[in-house]
Amino acid sequence: MPSPKSAAFPSAAQAALLFVALFLCEFVIALALRDANRWLGLNSLQLGVLSTVLGNGCVFAVVMHYQKLTYRELFHQSPASARATLMLVVPPVLLLVPALMVALMAALDLLVRIAPLSAWEESMFSRMADGSVAATLAVCVMAPLLEEMLFRGIVLRGFLQRYSRWLAIVGSALLFGAAHLNIYQFVVGLVMGTVLGWLYERTRSLIPCIALHAAYNSGSVFIGDWPDAASPGETL
Repeated sequence: MPSPKSAAFPSAAQAALLFVALFLCEFVIALALRDANRWLGLNSLQLGVLSTVLGNGCVFAVVMHYQKLTYRELFHQSPASARATLMLVVPPVLLLVPALMVALMAALDLLVRIAPLSAWEESMFSRMADGSVAATLAVCVMAPLLEEMLFRGIVLRGFLQRYSRWLAIVGSALLFGAAHLNIYQFVVGLVMGTVLGWLYERTRSLIPCIALHAAYNSGSVFIGDWPDAASPGETL
């Protein structure tokens, strides 16, 4: 009979399959939305955002039903109140944003010198930072919310029950970076995923993780030149 530790969901292999299922779900929904777009009248970015939201919603519904997990448990597992976490933890956490932006901008600048962006990658980054309402909502709101729910709320939660602390944090960060499907956002995802994973492991709450993720993405869009990419579906 498997121990509770070995039975925790997901394992590394299950997490990889979960991302494949997410990509496939978003892809199928995107195809269906494109066929229906004669009635919807949405542009390509809006279709991408909608397919991402719907795809994530389908996957979350199945996983949370399987785990018998409520949204309250997903977002805040800490014994401290959500209000206390919001008031006492989030403000100092946001002070990390300038240092993270400076460090990651420097690393990305060096990486681009070594491996210049392709035309497709330049077009993708431009679309995500074009200043439109859809792009801003996708990068600054939807990405932090959906990615934290998936990578910290589900994947890292399960990893922490299966693996040692740092193996779980770094493993989930590697998956977070890889899910963005390009080397530039892999670097950002690996660093941010490690910081966010450590923050989740310390607080057992998605509240400060979402706040830090949203603040970093917003700063990258409105101040810097590099958005921390939204969800996997937007790179399809």
